[in-house]
Amino acid sequence: MAKRQQSKYKIDRRLGVNLWGRGKSPINKREYGPGQHGQRRKKPSDYGLQLMAKQKLKGYYGNIGEKQFRRIYAEAVRRKGDTGENLVGLLERRLDAVVYRMKFAPTPFAARQIVNHGHILVNGRRLNIPSAQIKEGDTIEVRAKSKQMALILEAAASGERDTPDYLEVDTGALKGRFVRVPLLADIPYPVQMEPNLVVEFYSR
Repeated sequence: MAKRQQSKYKIDRRLGVNLWGRGKSPINKREYGPGQHGQRRKKPSDYGLQLMAKQKLKGYYGNIGEKQFRRIYAEAVRRKGDTGENLVGLLERRLDAVVYRMKFAPTPFAARQIVNHGHILVNGRRLNIPSAQIKEGDTIEVRAKSKQMALILEAAASGERDTPDYLEVDTGALKGRFVRVPLLADIPYPVQMEPNLVVEFYSR
């Protein structure tokens, strides 16, 4: 976990975007890629654009591994409706993503760690699987013993981002409810996400 925490902003530099909209991102100072050729202007191919769209989406949710991301994509294809919308809906239903959206953690990486360490209850029961899929109406809360953790309190009080309207959150009680599965237009991404290009990437 520590290794991921230290290297997460390398994703920003590589993709050339402030992926989580944070003030600490190196992109705020250097709007070009790393390395001696980082400042060269490149015109990406169609494949390059599709790959970048996939890397952005994977990176945003805590740098999900390729094997797990492919499983999520396969489930999105299996479901009825638009595959791109299904994909972001499944990603937003992950427990670590919900914890991050509810502002119980400052970053998706911290949200994954908080869930892993057993600090989160779902419908009153402890759940420590970050990839667990949350259902509409499920209640998510920080367990009583963890409600004084500085990391959680600071994240909840932060004005860095707002809670989206597909969630209901009682910040004082550190408790919330997953109201509905969002559409792409509902999700407050700091950068433009293009799940349609991710679908094209896997459909090649």
